[in-house]
Amino acid sequence: MEVRQGIHSGHAKQLDTDQLRGEFVVEEVFRPAEITMTYSHIDRIILGGIVPTDAPLTLADEYGKRIGVEFFLERRELGIINVGGAGTVVADGTVHTLDSEEALYIGMGTREITFRSVDPAKPAHFYYNSAPAHMTHPSRKIVKSEAVTLELGDTENCNERTLRKYIVPDLVPTCQLTMGITRLAPGSVWNTMPPHTHDRRMEVYMYFDVEADQAVFHMMGEPKQTRHLLIHNEQAVISPSWSIHCGVGTKAYAFVWGMVGENQVFDDMDHLTIPELR
Repeated sequence: MEVRQGIHSGHAKQLDTDQLRGEFVVEEVFRPAEITMTYSHIDRIILGGIVPTDAPLTLADEYGKRIGVEFFLERRELGIINVGGAGTVVADGTVHTLDSEEALYIGMGTREITFRSVDPAKPAHFYYNSAPAHMTHPSRKIVKSEAVTLELGDTENCNERTLRKYIVPDLVPTCQLTMGITRLAPGSVWNTMPPHTHDRRMEVYMYFDVEADQAVFHMMGEPKQTRHLLIHNEQAVISPSWSIHCGVGTKAYAFVWGMVGENQVFDDMDHLTIPELR
């Protein structure tokens, strides 16, 4: 498990590109036949990827001991979105099959969670976020057709996109975790511009379906101290509550977003105008 410290906005202004990446970018979310895990002190989110190949992978008790508890979800909740081939998640004996772009919420107290790929040659890529929890909510699978879907933007502004909310209060009660997918339409590249901040919660972006020779310029920083990070396929960015978070790709792309914090209401944003940015 890799641990990332919380970074003050004043500190972030002094960092060069390599240092910014070291604090905020998860360079390799998915590794074949492994569970990756990054623990951020920003709202204590844990994120990572799970890629079962020939053998299943299990979030066994050892992962809980790494964070000071008996088992991983003793005091946490878990959200999973599959962005690879079909796979199964067995949570305390209950089997959930997840196709690509389907989600699963698992409530606090679930002890043993095992992951398998239906076809090891086309393995599942289970991306997960986990947040501290104070009570148990029922586990639930969410398919694409059930997601709260919004069509946003337009071609004139190069930001036509589909936003699907999978793990949100409208569908799944959680303690604080929300997750979903945004996908840019062909020919569109901008997301969340003009940008915003939300000081009551942090966010993590995991970019996927970025072609090998393309990239996304992820914009971060305080509104008058912006920075950019070049993000490639299946890399993640930790976005503190003080930071803007928007992006522009060299070609259309998609990303999983996950938020952790005090507020789960999506209009709880501090909006900015483009002329305010520096």
